[in-house]
Amino acid sequence: MSFPLLTATAALPAIGAIATAAVPAARRTAAKWTALVFSLATLVLAGVALARFEPGGDRYQLTESHAWIKDFGVRYELGVDGIGVALIGLTALLIPFIVLAGWHDADPLETKSSRWRPTQGFFALILMVEAMVILSFEATDVFLFYVLFEAMLIPMYFLIGGFGDRAHTGSDENAAAQRSYAAVKFLLYNLVGGLIMLAAVIGLYVVAGTFSLSEIAAARANGSFSMATSTERWLFLGFFFAFAVKAPLWPLHTWLPNAMGEATAPVAVLITAVVDKVGTFAMLRFCLQLFPEASKWATPVIVVLALVSIVYGALLAVGQRDIKRLIAYASISHFGFIVLGIFAMTSQGQSGATLYMVNHGISTAALMLVAGFLITRRGSRLIADYGGVQKVAPVLAGTFLIGGLATLSLPGLAPFVSEFLVLVGAFSAYPAAGIVATTGIVLAALYVLVLYQRTMTGPVKAEVKGMADLKVREMAVVLPLIALLLFLGVYPKPLTEIVNPAVQHTMSDVQKKDPQPEVEAAK
Repeated sequence: MSFPLLTATAALPAIGAIATAAVPAARRTAAKWTALVFSLATLVLAGVALARFEPGGDRYQLTESHAWIKDFGVRYELGVDGIGVALIGLTALLIPFIVLAGWHDADPLETKSSRWRPTQGFFALILMVEAMVILSFEATDVFLFYVLFEAMLIPMYFLIGGFGDRAHTGSDENAAAQRSYAAVKFLLYNLVGGLIMLAAVIGLYVVAGTFSLSEIAAARANGSFSMATSTERWLFLGFFFAFAVKAPLWPLHTWLPNAMGEATAPVAVLITAVVDKVGTFAMLRFCLQLFPEASKWATPVIVVLALVSIVYGALLAVGQRDIKRLIAYASISHFGFIVLGIFAMTSQGQSGATLYMVNHGISTAALMLVAGFLITRRGSRLIADYGGVQKVAPVLAGTFLIGGLATLSLPGLAPFVSEFLVLVGAFSAYPAAGIVATTGIVLAALYVLVLYQRTMTGPVKAEVKGMADLKVREMAVVLPLIALLLFLGVYPKPLTEIVNPAVQHTMSDVQKKDPQPEVEAAK
């Protein structure tokens, strides 16, 4: 039997989580290095998976299949297409930066009124989330995916509620209450979505007799499996609701600003750049593949919801006074672009949506982590508490600017390619939707540039005069991300070559073809 590469890629961070948690309490530095080494080793295995993946080969590659719960037809079944392997690469890439950025976020607090925060637990939970997210991108058994989809909520709950942001304007008791509220809201929203999905998963098994994507696809191809229209629509809604909560799509988005605002900056990146991608990925893998007719039936409504997310998220970002909540609302707007690209049902839109998942992860990580370094220095998340930072910390200000410009999709940076493809796909299928979506670009320029102006330019405020510039560890976090934004902005071909064949398979599932441009006959 060949080496189980996909299992190993997901198992390694899980083993790392156990090893990190087992480090003696007094050896906090050893726990950090253990987590970092395992995250880097996982990145190596993810790189091997990318290297072994053949874009022009079978739809699902590096497959593994073993019996799990025989009485219920549940299998441990793994496989990756171009979309899945790209997101595994993104996840494995970001986790070492998250670990480095959060190097001191779980160190014991000095004040007696604050409780001790176990360093080992913080990094172990991050690695556990990584393991579950990677395995969810690999799962081709619907029940296995559901288990991972729900299980990742547990470590995320503790990361949000137990290791919140120290730069809180209120008392310690108020900060703890806000963290608890954000964690519970995150958990309840996602649990409700997951429970509705569970009902749909059971319904799918009753109809199809299996949880295996490959078996369902084969049965549909040979004509031995079909669903009644009403059944398919109800099952689609059950799956889509859970994915829309995770995505997060308006109006199921309200947990995200609370969670990102109260979490540490590295955990906020883990939420929006890693965990939330499971929702949009699942729309492509499960909604469109399992329920193609229902997906087309629901498209007009979903496109409207995506447009509302784009404009609503951007408008609320413009009015924010809290740096982290501004980035959270900007992410809601960006996820609207991703969903719009998926349900435009064009190859440009879906390729752009997949690239957007990757590029948004990198750009948001760069911006949020630099923002976290800034907030740690000043001890405040409020925009009004800053001013003139670029004069005392030019490297910090410069990297913050590049992260912000990537967020507004400046040409030459990676997100521009993604946003351009999404808009092209939307215009070709729904011209009015494409026009509305472009307002998100204008608003993005407004909230990013106003944020930079108010925090980095102008007179130097007394509270930031002694602010230190980025240290070596912090530059090791930010500079590689900026280099990736530049590289993929001018040369996205390595990603598009991997993603495009998978997009064509998805287009085939829903039996859609790209609209042909109308050309007037020459007179």
